[in-house]
Amino acid sequence: VSVISVFFTGHMTDLLFTEKDLVTSLKDYIRAEESKLEQIKKWADKLDVLSAAATQDPEGFLGHPVNAFKLMKRLNTEWGELESLVLTDVSDVFISNLTIQRQYFPNDDDQTGAAKALMRLQDTYQLDTNAISTGELPGSSSTSSAWSTLTVDDCYDLGKVAYSEADYYHTELWMAQALRQLDQGEPSRAVDAATVLDYLSYSVYQQGELERALEFTKRLLDLGYKDDYLTERKKYEQLCRGQGIKLTPRRQSRLFCRYYDNNRHPRYVIGPVKQEDEWDSPHIVRYHNIVSEKDMEKVKELAKPRLRRATISNPVTGVLETAHYRISKRRATVHDPQTGKLTTAHYRVSKSAWLGAYEHPVVDKINQLIEDVTGLNVKTAEDLQVANYGLGGQYEPHFDFGRKDEPDAFEELGTGNRIATWLLYMTDVQAGGATVFTDIGAAVKPKKGTAVFWYNLYPSGEGDYRTRHAACPVLLGNKWVSNKWIHERGQEFRRRCGLNETD
Repeated sequence: VSVISVFFTGHMTDLLFTEKDLVTSLKDYIRAEESKLEQIKKWADKLDVLSAAATQDPEGFLGHPVNAFKLMKRLNTEWGELESLVLTDVSDVFISNLTIQRQYFPNDDDQTGAAKALMRLQDTYQLDTNAISTGELPGSSSTSSAWSTLTVDDCYDLGKVAYSEADYYHTELWMAQALRQLDQGEPSRAVDAATVLDYLSYSVYQQGELERALEFTKRLLDLGYKDDYLTERKKYEQLCRGQGIKLTPRRQSRLFCRYYDNNRHPRYVIGPVKQEDEWDSPHIVRYHNIVSEKDMEKVKELAKPRLRRATISNPVTGVLETAHYRISKRRATVHDPQTGKLTTAHYRVSKSAWLGAYEHPVVDKINQLIEDVTGLNVKTAEDLQVANYGLGGQYEPHFDFGRKDEPDAFEELGTGNRIATWLLYMTDVQAGGATVFTDIGAAVKPKKGTAVFWYNLYPSGEGDYRTRHAACPVLLGNKWVSNKWIHERGQEFRRRCGLNETD
């Protein structure tokens, strides 16, 4: 159903007036904030002059009894009043109004429908993207055109809608328009030329225009992506060969093995688990003999019938291949066999399946184990993902958490960002297959029955970019792993928050 049938003209007229009322409310809020700041500024200016004079001759200043009294009064009373003023929230009326009106706002589907409607008009009336972007439509007046222009971000968003529908024809048109406006010097708050070029080269390639796709890709590389990619690639390959960074003796001395009971958890007071430090900062730990042979075999048995392998077309090589790498930072999308929706394929050469807790007691048992050992709530975690890496199987460098340029990475789940990762090795690997952290130079070798755990986010909720990691290609053997991505929601009383990254 298109947006036109859902938001008919009368309804959209109401939305215009709703927006006007919100703007009025926003201006009232701005005036209130300005008034508050003006009072604070006057106070600061007055005390600035007073403090400057008083500190010239402190003893002489305080020798006057009035000055001594007023200092006591300011510190005891007036600074408290100032604190109350600073803490006064003048946004209540605006936020209340916005909350009430938000229930009538269009949603993502409506916005997508409007984008499709615009592209449908573009095709039907053979409109040029530049004409639409400048608002100069047939029959429109110059007055209305002035308010009907599209920004770089608008054009980019239209291209993304087309891309999500695998409509590469319109993706090309709108990404080209976005690039054109960027080249003309128009600023953008959300997108850069490299991102646009990435979409543009891929959409052109998908339409079979290999030479043009190569031209766009070369321009993308000229922007510096090639150097960044090759530098990380070199480090990744060195780590896979065992040529990683060696910890200094001092840092090595901080790594220990211990019997761990997670603050005297009832399950582990008598039989604690074996915990080993793999890296100091970020803290990466390994749990030994954590899952039995029988349970691991059952997980593999459950996963085997569902294993799927994702493929994408690589615009650089022009070859249909497993989704394993792209020069850009944008991630390919693949079909998630659990949700039936498109999900991210982080440049992976493996087969994977998803197992829910309800499907077998062993899966539920492993989920409970993860919660008991880590102390984190797994009710909001993603299902257990099981992956099989055969010969050459790999997972190139990636982050598990959603970054600031991906604000909607896990929006559909409604459980916040990925706070931590639990990775269980279910086979030994004869050669290769290590998990390497390219930013810090750590390499963790697969060992059957052990699990590796680390936090992806700082206590402040900010992403820890040091956790960028990869799975090295399997040289000899067969690698089975299962991982659990644990999310923020539900951890409020499990992991204390901090005010900054180092807390």
